[in-house]
Amino acid sequence: MAALVTFRDVTLGYDRHPAVHHLNGAVEAGALLAVIGPNGAGKSTLLRGIAGVLKPLSGVIDLDGLEHRDIAYLPQSADIDRTFPISVFDFVGTGLWRSTGFFGGIGKAARGKILAALAAVGLNGFENRPIGTLSGGQTQRMLFARVLLQDARLIVLDEPFNAIDAKTTADLLALVKRWNGEGRTVLAALHDLDMVRNNFPETLLLARGPVEWGPTAQTLTADNLTVAMRMCEAFDDSAAACAADPRSRAA
Repeated sequence: MAALVTFRDVTLGYDRHPAVHHLNGAVEAGALLAVIGPNGAGKSTLLRGIAGVLKPLSGVIDLDGLEHRDIAYLPQSADIDRTFPISVFDFVGTGLWRSTGFFGGIGKAARGKILAALAAVGLNGFENRPIGTLSGGQTQRMLFARVLLQDARLIVLDEPFNAIDAKTTADLLALVKRWNGEGRTVLAALHDLDMVRNNFPETLLLARGPVEWGPTAQTLTADNLTVAMRMCEAFDDSAAACAADPRSRAA
């Protein structure tokens, strides 16, 4: 399979202080890839870079012609302002902005798609609820419904199963597998090693830099996990700013 996402000496961070160092590698089209690492390993930072929310300090993220607006990005639920006065229906409907435009109206066909997406994630009857009234699991179902409407080739999920009940986890994991079965490329930052071993064939083990990247069974070994933990513990958040490599800009 051809590569859909290619990293060429990518460093990502904030105020020129790196959170992910010198990542090289490629994600094949149609991959189902877990991104694993200790707290502070740079998992969310990497996904923000792929989604275009964060620009690399150096290096290149090649998306094989995809524009960032064509990527379905699901942030952590904690990043969602649940006090914003918007209904579940209107929030999920933002997943259609790529086709309707920011100020496009919601016609009969679009309304049908939104209701179908809500039904697919088990939120029938929730369309008029304010998003602030939803439980954690219901909020995550709503976020998945929006991703469903985006109909994207590349889906990027940041801790999609964090702090939700087992039934919601099973339902949403089935949706992830369905997307991948349709040929979509799915990357997910996760922390549950058993879930990864049982459901994700490929894993990137990250600890501010890459530790191992390959088949899950070969990546999530005890030795590799120990190395990842030590790398994160040894990282100095007050280290000097990361210098950009001019060669990577020309890549």
